[in-house]
Amino acid sequence: MPDLAPVTPTTGHSLRQHPAFLLFWCARVGSGFAFQMLSVALGWQIYALTRSTFALGLIGLAQFVPSFLLALPAGHVADRYERRRIVLTCQVIEGLAIGLLAAGSFLRWYDQTAILSMVFVIGVARAFEFPTLQALLPGLVPPAMLPRAMAASATAGQTAMIAGPALGGFLYVAGAGVVYAVAGVLYFGAALLMWRLRTGRPQVNRAPRTLRTVFAGITFIRHRPVVLGAISLDLFAVLLGGATALLPVFARDILHTGPWGLGLLRAAPAVGALTMGVWLAHRPLKRRVGRIMFASVAGFGLSTIVFALSTSFPLSLAALSALGALDMISMVIRGALVQLETPDAMRGRVSAVNAIFINTSNQLGEFESGLTATWFGTVPATLIGGIGTLVVVALWMWRFPALRERERLESFPPA
Repeated sequence: MPDLAPVTPTTGHSLRQHPAFLLFWCARVGSGFAFQMLSVALGWQIYALTRSTFALGLIGLAQFVPSFLLALPAGHVADRYERRRIVLTCQVIEGLAIGLLAAGSFLRWYDQTAILSMVFVIGVARAFEFPTLQALLPGLVPPAMLPRAMAASATAGQTAMIAGPALGGFLYVAGAGVVYAVAGVLYFGAALLMWRLRTGRPQVNRAPRTLRTVFAGITFIRHRPVVLGAISLDLFAVLLGGATALLPVFARDILHTGPWGLGLLRAAPAVGALTMGVWLAHRPLKRRVGRIMFASVAGFGLSTIVFALSTSFPLSLAALSALGALDMISMVIRGALVQLETPDAMRGRVSAVNAIFINTSNQLGEFESGLTATWFGTVPATLIGGIGTLVVVALWMWRFPALRERERLESFPPA
């Protein structure tokens, strides 16, 4: 197959006119489905083997530890080497690890240690893959089209989050090995798409590696108020406003529904996010992006408050869907601002710091929700989170006026 032509700033005004982005998007769909299917199979298999909730927690720990410890080195690697090859290599490693899980399941020589070892290997590969993917995307489309590209890329992830677990659960009827085999094939398919992709990125400057270069992403963000404000706003909003960890309690004790209702509650934010992502991919934000971002995060907090006070199942679904849609607006604006404000030579390291913020907010957000629910009760804890999000929005609007008054995503007029 011939290599695809690299993107140039003057090519096409539709995402469909950028073959490199289409390959990237299809790879995101494939790897996203594979990971969601993998997560379902791992949970079921580990619990069937051990009957231990602690063992289920070890699955998350085996993925979180490498993602946290290796984030900064991964960002440095993404800025020193060809990003396409890094992603391709990571996806091949993930596919091989999942292939070993499939073989172990078919041959029945697996145990908890073997499974968690492969999960750790996958976690290491994803620690390098995630920030590199974020840094790779801006090189596939012109800067003016980046917000639309990020929204379209986010829809790939949300689609996988909605349909991937269902597909994994359906295939698990035939055995965990079947799920692993299909997920492995999807990862290898994503790697093949990455192999065909050409970005036209200029030659990488491989300066000597020092602690200063490794931590350059942190230094860069500290001196960019717009970038620091956007990343930290999302960190504290998700840290305080995330209520997903308490959904089983709301489903059973407040909304009085069963497992099917819990499934709908978990899917509602992803449905809202997917809907908004499709909208933003076709109608990108062009003006007053700073105020829109603050308004969307404030709406996120208000939706959390409505959900906390609701005793109606339809109203709770609507609140969670609105929460997901508003979070998508914030995510697209934040992601585009970070990438457009960052020079290409720094995008890997800055994306790595952003990944640390994202992982920290998600992991600690669940812990914070559980802790405050233990102290104050489920509904008061969720209310505190929603109100806390509104307080953070007010403080950040005062502390980061440059972000509040940001008119466009680009710091220069679009071509």
